[in-house]
Parts: sequence; structure tokens; C-alpha cells
Amino acid sequence: MSSNPQYRSGNEIRTLFLDFYAQREHQILPSASLVPEDPTVLLTIAGMLPFKPIFLGQRTSEFKRATTSQKCIRTNDIENVGRTKRHHTFFEMLGNFSFGDYFKEQAIAWGWEISTQVFGFSPQNLVVSVFEEDDEAFNIWRDKIGVTEARIKRMGADDNFWASGPTGPCGPCSEIYYDFHPERGDDNIDLEDDTRFIEFYNLVFMQYNRDASGNLTPLQNKNIDTGMGLERMAQILQKVPNNYETDLIFPIIKTAAQIAGIDYHTSDEKIKVSLKVIGDHVRAVVHMIADEIRASNVGRGYVLRRLIRRVVRHGRLLGISGNFITQIAETAIALAESAYPNIRQREAAIKAELEREETNFLKTLDRGEKLLEDIIQELKQKGQTEISGKNAFKLYDTYGFPLELTQEIAEENNLTVDVEGFEAEMEIQKGRGRDAHETIDLTVQGSLDKLAEHIHATEFLGYTQAATTAKVEVLLVNGVAEEAAEAGTEVQILLNQTPFYAESGGQIGDRGYISGDGIVVRVEDVKKESDFFVHFGRIERGTLRVGDTVTAQIDAACRRRAQANHTATHLLQAALKKIVDEGISQAGSLVSFDRLRFDFNCPRALTAEEVQQVEEQVNTWISEAHSAKIEVLPLAEAKARGAVAMFGEKYGDEVRVIDFPSVSMELCGGTHVSNTAEIGVFKIISEAGVASGVRRIEAVSGPAILDYLNVRDKVVKDLSDRFKVKPEELPDRITTLQTELRNAEKQLETLKGQLAIAKSDSLLETAQTVGDHKIIVAQLEGVDPESLKTAAERLLQKIGNGAVVLGSVPEAGKVSIVAAFSPEVNKKGLQAGKFVGAIAKICGGGGGGRPNLAQAGGRDDSKLPAALEQAQSELIAGLS
Repeated sequence: MSSNPQYRSGNEIRTLFLDFYAQREHQILPSASLVPEDPTVLLTIAGMLPFKPIFLGQRTSEFKRATTSQKCIRTNDIENVGRTKRHHTFFEMLGNFSFGDYFKEQAIAWGWEISTQVFGFSPQNLVVSVFEEDDEAFNIWRDKIGVTEARIKRMGADDNFWASGPTGPCGPCSEIYYDFHPERGDDNIDLEDDTRFIEFYNLVFMQYNRDASGNLTPLQNKNIDTGMGLERMAQILQKVPNNYETDLIFPIIKTAAQIAGIDYHTSDEKIKVSLKVIGDHVRAVVHMIADEIRASNVGRGYVLRRLIRRVVRHGRLLGISGNFITQIAETAIALAESAYPNIRQREAAIKAELEREETNFLKTLDRGEKLLEDIIQELKQKGQTEISGKNAFKLYDTYGFPLELTQEIAEENNLTVDVEGFEAEMEIQKGRGRDAHETIDLTVQGSLDKLAEHIHATEFLGYTQAATTAKVEVLLVNGVAEEAAEAGTEVQILLNQTPFYAESGGQIGDRGYISGDGIVVRVEDVKKESDFFVHFGRIERGTLRVGDTVTAQIDAACRRRAQANHTATHLLQAALKKIVDEGISQAGSLVSFDRLRFDFNCPRALTAEEVQQVEEQVNTWISEAHSAKIEVLPLAEAKARGAVAMFGEKYGDEVRVIDFPSVSMELCGGTHVSNTAEIGVFKIISEAGVASGVRRIEAVSGPAILDYLNVRDKVVKDLSDRFKVKPEELPDRITTLQTELRNAEKQLETLKGQLAIAKSDSLLETAQTVGDHKIIVAQLEGVDPESLKTAAERLLQKIGNGAVVLGSVPEAGKVSIVAAFSPEVNKKGLQAGKFVGAIAKICGGGGGGRPNLAQAGGRDDSKLPAALEQAQSELIAGLS
């Protein structure tokens, strides 16, 4: 007999879960940002991710027990969104966690209690799974809880053994499934049958550490990590056929359907899929933008842009024209605001980002869709089934089509995409959109995971000390732990304490030396993994061993340069807010020894006057010699005072506040000057757009100014010597040269045209008579498109009533074709635009124009003779 649990809204389910565990001494913690601390993960993909450093032993938890409702984003199964009952990009994971406190028996007992007594599931509707070797869990379910053996299924490691990665904490799982059809009995239960079973609660018993060889050793502190899918629970308790029709998502779908003028329930499956994709993706992008993710062509910004563009395209499939996402976003914001108040607080920013992205995509979508349609039709005509990497990249680079969108449309037409070819094209232009963020080498990460239980967090002394004695805790060579390493070896070193600043908050790591008895290590970079500082360097002298006592000394000159640039970045942000727009916020930064880079959200380019005013304001603050006031404050107090948070940074309960009173106050862990006068001078080098709605300023300050001026002085002197003029006369000299060059180019074009005409005149003798018309079809060698057009017009003028089709290969891999038709030929139903476009396809191109004159291009020059032969045949047939 089926249970009949009470209807519960999504908000009720979330509250009931958190309250249940709060009553059992769990601390309710807010959802972490979708931007994770873990540098190896692009987005927060699981409820346990914020606690990973605790599970790894890298950080001590303030609480023994915790419970959360965690926002998550996963896009690895994006093609299944809307097509299955339960795949999403955005979802909420309810979880309860134990950090070395309770373990299997208590976790199982509470999992059963909340399922049966809080959510009202009948035991007859529940089936559990355990890892096939986990007799302990099996016995607890059977003997303590009372589940019959027939409804406890042993599963393999693929299903019921959790791991954080190839190495590190891991352990068996136990899952609770809801059975929609218990009347079918307990014989041959198949938990893979998702028409009957749905897994809604996963209990992970984290009890082992796995090393690089695959060996498992028991953890000193055993942990519990659980996950209950909110959307799945809503589907069960609200008795709807899929997650999309729950109150968590369906109101968004309903809004989209109303805009499209359709009814979800009476629509066919294809339309329902588009509505579900929109419902899921709008929910996702609203939360992503609320967590300060901005659309771009790299990293998580690319994920956001891709989701927004999928929404636009599915809206088009539903017949929606123009902008519509912000209307649907209003519904998503209203649904989420009670659990996530920052959604409503960020409403204006969310809508502005969506509006901007949607508008920009719509501008190119029509042209991109038309090009893709032409590509698909051409492939079908040729009997081919693969879109080339070049075409896929052109769609991406020129028309903003993500590769996945091209693949999706290709799949709808039973075609594939040459992904390797696309990636090869992407590699060529990689430098244009490379993400500046560098993460720690994953081999180092794996080694740290193994060593986490045996080493302590690095103590950072660099705010007050430039040098310190320290002990070598860990020595890695190519990411592998070693006891010793000799001169000439590239190493990664962990010390118990260090004055070296590790790359963070946009500021690069310090340089310097680690030295000891006969030992010298040059440190080139320092990166931070959780609470460990990893010093990357090369041993220049001696043999370094684990346990050695050494002196760690930073390069003070480099540190001073970084400090000047970092403080200048803070002043720059304050100046932008004051002069350009108070609403400007940071979207990324880089603070190095020789320059600084500051990315900020702004929908327009700055004027030259604004750039100058910003630069002057920063220099004014520098000259006023404002002293820094640095404090460690509770986060709430710092925010109440008006401190600005840095983009992408994570903050604990206490934060470091860098305050230059009346100028700038920010939360920042970086190193800074003690007085703005130490910066010396500030100079903006460039201001440009790097992504939709994101601008970038590059600048130099302090000692780096001299480097900047020396380089430019050398360039000016070199140009002056070459042009034999004084530096102040260079602009006039360059203008004169540009004018001379333009005149020479014009003369060259005239000569090319005259040469083409001279070549074409000889073709008059080859004119063929067809009925009352004359036709000329020929190839001219090495003639550019404009000259080819001039030649065709001249020939048509000379033959009068007729048609001229000329082709040329002006350079390798480039074909040009021109068609000129007289009015009499047009009357025969032949139009130059359509005619030349069809002929150019033979050469892998296309084009068009007016009925009497048209031009086309192509890429396959080997096919030009065949294309002209086809043109001649069609003209003869059309004019006979």
C-alpha cells in the first residue's frame, strides 16, 4: 500500500529539513556562493564543496555539526535538461554534516526519521542501497531500523562509493529511494528503473583516505556528508510527474508560456522541452549573477553566457521575438527571495546583465542562424554529415554561438561537429580571451590531499616581517613528496611559517630566497591552496631536506612595487565610483610588480576626459599623503562601515579592512603601502572593453613608472632617428606618410583596374551567341574582386544584350566571382544575385547582390573551373 505524505511546498521542505537538524545540535549555515573557494572547481557543484578543506583536514571547523541548503550549478549533463525528469543546471542540495562527531548509526537513524516521521513516507515506499562491502551499514538498516533484507540493495563502487578525487577522503554511501509502485513487490527490485524509483537522500560515510597507489587507510576523524535533492523531494511530495512541474520551477515555466502565448499542458513534447530549458536556465542565471558572476567568453562567465543564449534560442523556438528574459527573471527572483535575500537586493544588477546579454546576442543571432542554416543545407546537398571546425569557430567567434549550441542544432539535423577542428581554431586565438587566473598545479593538490592530516596550516607573517626563520614541512618535486632535493631541481616547498605573500585577491605571489646552511633556493612564485602556502622555486646551491631550518626572505623591492600597485588599484576603484558611476563594481584584477589591471562593470566606454579625470584624482590622493588604517573587524561591522568587498574573495567572520580615510575602504588580504605618498605617481596606460558590460583599465604606478617611461623614450628616439626628425615633429611626419601611402594605394587600385580591363578586352573574341544574347564566361588570373567587377561591367557594356560571368583567384584559398546581366537576360528569369550565389557554393562560398550585378566569394580555388563550367551550362540553358 502506498503512503500518502502531505503536500509540501519547496520552501516548507527546505525549512523542515534545516529545522530538523537544528533541533539535533546542527548549526544552520547559509549557502555558500556559486563561486567556490576551491581553485580546481569552476562552480559550486555539490553541497559538501564548501566543507572540502575541513574534510581534507586543512581547516578546523568551528562546529562539530552543520546543516545547509546549498545552491549548486552543474552543466556536464546540460543536453539532458528538459528531456529527462530530473536533470538540472541549478539545484539545491539539503545536507547535514558531521565533522568527526556522529557517524553511520546516527546518520542512518536520522535519515530514516526525517523521511518517515517528518515527510511522512511509509516504510513500504522506501528502499535503501549500501556499498556491497559495507556490512556495517547493511546491519544497521536491517537490525536497528528494521528494513527488510529484500529492500536493502548492495551496489558496486560506481554507485555507492564516494571520493573527492583520485586521492584524498572517500568512503561508502547509503542511499534512500522512494518507490512509486510498492505494489509490484520486492522481487527483482531494480533501482535503475527511474519510472519506479527515485533516489532522494544520499548518506556518505567518509572514513578512508586514498593515496596515489589506491591504498585506503582509515581517517583519524570520520565524517558524515549527506545530500537530499530539494527538487526531487518536491516532485515526490507534490505528486507531479517531474521536477519541472514543482512549485520551485513551474511558475517560471508558466511565465514563459504566457509570453509565448501557449499552454504548457496542451503543448507537444518539443515545446515542453523548450519551456523546461527556459525554466531551469533562468533560475540558474539569476542565482549566478546574484553571486557576482558576469557573462564573458572564459570560465564561469562563459557558462553564464552559454545558459543565457540557450534561453534566447529556446524562446525563439517558441515564437518569442525581442527581449523577454527579464520578465521571466522577475518570477525567478520572487520564488527565491525568501530563502536567498541577496537575489532581491541584486535585482537591478541581475536584470541589467540579462538585458545586456540578450540584446547583444539578438543582434547577431539572426545572421548566425542564417549562416548555420546555409551550412546545414550545403552539407545535406553534398551528402555530408559533419560541420567543419572552421565553420563552428566562425559561428562562435563572429556570431557568438557557443560550440554546444552549434552541436545542439546540428544534432537536431542529424549532423555532428568537428570538435577537434574547432579547438584547433580556438587555440590560434587563445590569447585573445585567456583567463588570467592561474591555479595551483593539480599534482601538488593531490600531494597536499595526502599530507593534509600530517601538516599544519602555514602561518603568514608577511604583513609585518620581510624575513623569518622557518622549518621545511613538505618538499615536492614535480608534485611528488620527497625527503631531499639537490641543486638544479625545480621544487615546491611548504614552510611552517612564511613572510611570502601567496597569490590571492588579484595580487601575485612574492619573490625572494629561502636559504640555510649552504642552501640557496630562488623563489619565483607563491600560491595558496586552502591554508597552505606553496613556494615555487629552484634550488641554486646545496641540498634541501625536509625538516631543515631555513631563512625565508622576500625580495623587498618587488614587494614595494606590488604594494604600490595594489593600493593604486583601491584608489582607482574609488576614483571610478566618484567620477564615472557610484554603481561601478570590480569584475577582476591583477596586481603584479610592473603594472596593475582593473576590470569593472560598466555598460559603456569611458570618455577621454573621464580617463584623464580619474588619473588626476588618483594622483591627487597620492600627493595628499593619506595614511593607511588597517584593522581586523567582524564582517558585519566592516560592511556596516561601508567597506567594499573585493571580487571573487571569500571572507570569514573576521576580515581585514584597508582604510584610507575619506578616500577608500575595502576588505582585502593583500599588502599595501602605509601612506599613499609612497606610490609616487600613477599613470593609466589603456582603457578598453574585454567583455559585454566589462571594461578594463591597465596602469602603472610607483617605481614601475620609470620602466614604462624608459621603454617609450627608447621607442620615440628610435622613430626620431629613422624618420630623421625631432620627437615633437613625429606626428606630422607620420601623418604625411599615411597620406602618401593612401595616395599610392589609390594609384595601385587604378592600375589594377586598368590591367583587369586590358585583360578582359581580349575576352570579347570568346563571346558566345545564345539565341538573341551573347555570353562571356571566363577566368582572369590574379585579379582582385573590385577590379573583376569593373571588368565585368565593361564587357557587358560592350556586348550589350547578354551576360558576363568572371572568376578569379586573387590569393591562395580565396575565390572571387562576378556576374553582370543585361535587362533582357533578367526578363528571361535570370537574376545575377541568385545566380552567382548558387555558383559560388561549388567553391565553398556564397554571395549575392542586385539582379543586374552581383558578387560572390569562395574558399576552394581548385573548384573555380568547375564552377565557371556550371555557370556557362546554366546560362546556355536559361537563355536558349
